[in-house]
Amino acid sequence: MNAAADFGKVPAFEVHSPASQDVPFVFNSPHSGRHYPQRFLQMSRLDAQVIRRSEDCYVDELFSGVVACGAPFLKANFPRAYLDVNREPWELDPRMFSEPVPPYANIRSPRVAGGLGTVPKLVGEGLDIYQGRLPLAEAVSRIETIYQPYHECLKRLLIDTHCAFGHGVLIDCHSMPTGVRSGEGGLRPDFIIGDRFGVSAAPVLTEWVIGLLTARGYCVVHNKPYAGGFITEHYGRPAQGLHALQIEINRSLYMDERTLEKNSGFYALKEDLSDFARELMLIASRHFSAFPLAAE
Repeated sequence: MNAAADFGKVPAFEVHSPASQDVPFVFNSPHSGRHYPQRFLQMSRLDAQVIRRSEDCYVDELFSGVVACGAPFLKANFPRAYLDVNREPWELDPRMFSEPVPPYANIRSPRVAGGLGTVPKLVGEGLDIYQGRLPLAEAVSRIETIYQPYHECLKRLLIDTHCAFGHGVLIDCHSMPTGVRSGEGGLRPDFIIGDRFGVSAAPVLTEWVIGLLTARGYCVVHNKPYAGGFITEHYGRPAQGLHALQIEINRSLYMDERTLEKNSGFYALKEDLSDFARELMLIASRHFSAFPLAAE
């Protein structure tokens, strides 16, 4: 079993790079992949529409303008239901496989318990993806041939950015279901900004992001209920000049969750996000040298 063969014609992931990287930012969209390999669909008990319920539809398109602003943009083409790179590399549910998982696998994380490990068991509202147990080799192949190269690529982008500028910022781009409510007054926010409760990024960076989006009329919430996943936690090292923020966008702003079609707000939101990114990078370029965003 070679998961890489599932993406023979479409690369499993790709980097869209500016002609010149002019800013210390890297953008990442790990859950917007919408290439569903035929072999994977044949393993699934779900149809081609239902299996997309975990997908961050069109987030890669919404943020595509960041490349013109001078930042590289890494995006997955593989779907989240197939492999979730916003997890530890071996968060595996042993009940999914016909052989024992490796002893180093994290089988007790809350994400595994919820059916959302590195190789997910469920999509959407608790729908089982597979008809039966999988060979363990299936998970190993996806992790070794796609997950690990993806993270090597992301790591290299951040290292190169840090070397070039002396610091770097990762913006991890996601979307959330329309019905999500925050813990702050039960709001249904337009955006949730996650910084692992101040651990993954300097507070001033989070303040800039929230302030810029709020100034555009959006309802923005901080960390609740999404504070950031593995990517934000793993790559955010403010004391070393590496900062990571997760941005969650309310899907009702730009799409119909039932039909998965873009709605009338899509292009206005896309333009807003390009302008937001440009303003954020401009503010950062003015202040990084004077205040390198070290951990406070």
